Amino acid sequence: MNIHEIYMQRCFQVAQNGLGYVAPNPLVGCIIVHEGKIISEGFHQQYGKNHAERNAILHVKDENLLKNSTLYVNLEPCSHFGKTPPCADFIIEKQIPKVVVSNLDSNPEVGGKGVERLRNAGVEVITGVLEDDGRFLNRRFFTYIEKKRPYIILKWAESLDGFMYSETKRWITNEAMRNLVHKWRSEESAIMVGTNTVLIDNPHLNVRAYFGKNPLRITIDKNHKLAKDLLFFDNSQPTKIYEISDIPEILIDLHAQNIQSMIIEGGAKLLLNFIQQNLWDEARILTGNKYLHHGLKAPKIQGKEILSSEIEGDKVQIICA
Repeated sequence: MNIHEIYMQRCFQVAQNGLGYVAPNPLVGCIIVHEGKIISEGFHQQYGKNHAERNAILHVKDENLLKNSTLYVNLEPCSHFGKTPPCADFIIEKQIPKVVVSNLDSNPEVGGKGVERLRNAGVEVITGVLEDDGRFLNRRFFTYIEKKRPYIILKWAESLDGFMYSETKRWITNEAMRNLVHKWRSEESAIMVGTNTVLIDNPHLNVRAYFGKNPLRITIDKNHKLAKDLLFFDNSQPTKIYEISDIPEILIDLHAQNIQSMIIEGGAKLLLNFIQQNLWDEARILTGNKYLHHGLKAPKIQGKEILSSEIEGDKVQIICA
């Protein structure tokens, strides 16, 4: 691993601090290196606020060092006026001579223009450092921009014998695993469940066992089955009800509302609907350390396993499409 890759990995780590707060913007981390030493770090902290490059530059105590420094950033600096001024112009203004980038921005408003502006101003720019890792870090953003739909995460819990529900068992997984699910909820823009899940489980679909913001909760109620006294209607967080069951149409609408990512927590019918239409990007399967022997069978899914681990005897597996 060369020095550019080492510093870029640090950018990835710093960028992840914005997870759950910057959507529909990407996760971006920036570090500034002077004579082999990191002199500043910054990340995009909140949608509408300063971008990572500006935060890192503003945190440098001696601005004169910038003229002999290298700026590392995992996504191409922006070149357009949005909620904040262009980062490329700020880098040029501060006379930073070298910029190292992981990914070019798929957003048509940027799309290579940031790098072009830097190079035209005489800045040395290196691109493509740990490019695949950078795309994985910002998989939500790239899916949202390139496929024009939210990044879809399927999630369910199942028993050792493959059942995800039984009338005699309330919880399949342990408390630590359930706390992890609340962390996951805080990281995504929206959470969706089917009509029967709302009716039978009466879930909050919020973040109670972790800190962070509650996602937009979504369900489908085309036949108006849901009573207004359900927790889904308690006005405690943003909520949306669809009276259609056409998943692609729902995803188009959510994209238009700047929903970058969505976690699908069931039930089985809704999960299968997404699987059968190949409208998923990631599946998170929690397997409890118990047998149910009967009940509702969990979905089957094929993909590339990227994680498999245990938490207090229960298993978590993450599969990418």
